[in-house]
Amino acid sequence: MLMEQPGGFGASRQSQMSTGFQFSGRVVQDYPDVYTAEVHEVLGLLSGLEPARQTLMQARYGRRAARANHRERIRFLDPESEIRGTRITVRDARAGAFVGGDIPRDLQRQWIQGTGPATRPGVSLETSLRQVGYALLAGADGWMFDGEDALGQVATMSLDNQRNLKLAIHRSPSFLQVAEHVADEMNRWAERFFGRHIIHDWRQQLDFTTVMFRPRGLHLDDRHVRCTDGSGFSASIVDAVLYVVNNHEALRRAGASIVLYLPKIQTAEEAALWNQMLSALERHLGFDTGTIKTYVLVEQLEACFQLMEIRAALGRRFVGFNTGRWDYINSVSDAMAWDRGFLNPNIDAIAMTYGYMRHYEDRVRRAANTPDLDGRCALWQGGMEPNIPVGSEVGVDSGMRRAVAGAEREQREGASGKWVAHWKMVHIVRPVWERAGQLNQLGRACPPLTYEPEDADRLLLLEPAPRTVRGARDLLSVALQYGNAFLQGFQAAALKPADFFDTDDVLYLMEDMATGEIRLSILWEWMHKGAPFTEGDATAHVEAGDVLSPGLFTSLLDEEYEKLLRADDRNVHNDSKTTTLPIARAVVARYVSESAKLPWYVDLLNINLNSHDLAEARRRIDVYVSAFRQQGIRITKNVDFDVATQGVTVGSRTDEPV
Repeated sequence: MLMEQPGGFGASRQSQMSTGFQFSGRVVQDYPDVYTAEVHEVLGLLSGLEPARQTLMQARYGRRAARANHRERIRFLDPESEIRGTRITVRDARAGAFVGGDIPRDLQRQWIQGTGPATRPGVSLETSLRQVGYALLAGADGWMFDGEDALGQVATMSLDNQRNLKLAIHRSPSFLQVAEHVADEMNRWAERFFGRHIIHDWRQQLDFTTVMFRPRGLHLDDRHVRCTDGSGFSASIVDAVLYVVNNHEALRRAGASIVLYLPKIQTAEEAALWNQMLSALERHLGFDTGTIKTYVLVEQLEACFQLMEIRAALGRRFVGFNTGRWDYINSVSDAMAWDRGFLNPNIDAIAMTYGYMRHYEDRVRRAANTPDLDGRCALWQGGMEPNIPVGSEVGVDSGMRRAVAGAEREQREGASGKWVAHWKMVHIVRPVWERAGQLNQLGRACPPLTYEPEDADRLLLLEPAPRTVRGARDLLSVALQYGNAFLQGFQAAALKPADFFDTDDVLYLMEDMATGEIRLSILWEWMHKGAPFTEGDATAHVEAGDVLSPGLFTSLLDEEYEKLLRADDRNVHNDSKTTTLPIARAVVARYVSESAKLPWYVDLLNINLNSHDLAEARRRIDVYVSAFRQQGIRITKNVDFDVATQGVTVGSRTDEPV
């Protein structure tokens, strides 16, 4: 049976009638609780949007190439133009002349939102369910269960993630049993750290936290579903359908909102496609328009030029923005790869108060506090706190002081809350907002957004800061470790540079895919633009003004790699040193040495998932680079899909429009 659906959103009739999908291997048989009959039906309904998604991604990389070829910066949209996929002009969007969304009761107070996946690689169901237990018992106001940057993709982790969420949201006996044990463990830790318990009634505590989900971005293909022509199928569609279809009844019975965090959006047109996708899902489920609520992670420079347009495109379902750090820095570096004068400093110098980051945050704050036609403003959720309170007394005290100071700054600037990457941080950072005592900072007085050339310039403002060999070593070490962790199935990993493995005064930071992306972007930028070091380094025979030459890069790569080979199992899994770590090194070396900057580190990792063959990895990297160089295309599908496929399941055709 072939699933075919009209695509809408500008798709041609031919493309509307040709989109079906297949499943790999035994996933349908092994995950009947995830791939339910209704999920099959709704995937068929939304599969008609796949051609539009692919067209938008082609346009995205077309814009990137055109800006590089013409040496042009990103610009604000023409105010008289219409946002494609809507009937709203850019001028009206900027003026708030659209109907926005209300803020549901359970989103009114979101002082602390935790983030992380709902599973772990290679463990039993009981052990992986502990991830959800930690999240829902931590005392966070919301928890964004991650299907994207922090979720490993080896084997069937994306499906384990969905299964665990369903078990938890439906309060299955297996989850409740795990949650009770986890609550005892968390209280024992809190007794040692705070001198008190943090969970008094574990069943009641489970209902405190608003459950949210981050689907994968439009740029990613699913690993277990593909189009019948062999091309990739949108991971965004798969993730949204699995989460909403499987959990909406239980969430609504509990009086909870259905909330998605939308990642990696670059334009209002992409936001409009998300809106069309979710509107079709709502119609199928009999929901009012805007029932599915969305935050938008402002992770892309281009999105910061279209904030109000993105709000307008999502209309009634939009509730707020989130300001991240690593992904956004990466997008700035990538957008300016063509400009030899744009040179970032050491990554630890690019805090939220640095140059272009400061102005990015300011524009998000202003956009969130611009009222719509009904006077509604939106939420602004602050960025990630990656610290983990594990280390020496001195290290933990210093790290926690920095974490609290960062939270206090964001609260003063107008954020209604922030993110933490580990459950142990919730009760350390949440008191900042408890002391302020406000549910949120909706409608805080801000200057109106403006769209002048100087506003665009501020979004690329560089300020003097160090650029050192020490910084290059740190970039390399963490990039290598992250690639290795990713290939092992840990897309969220506690990392720090190898030179600090032996000191507990430097804390591990919880990192996800974004940390790898930005580190390789900056290394590429330094080497290919001849970025001068601001100070010398005797260990590397470098003087101030010298550059990161190909020879120096290779030397530093060799040295940092050797440190990882010598590291103990706690820092670098011994079984990875002859399997995934050499592949991570090959990816890092090729990405940084390529003369044309590749758009995503994650692509080179994804094509090498579930394989430990270094020679095959190098072949796949060659194929990817050749395709990008010669055709400007990314290889994003699961290249092992055919190998895994034992049987194919496809849906039935219907011609009802989405």
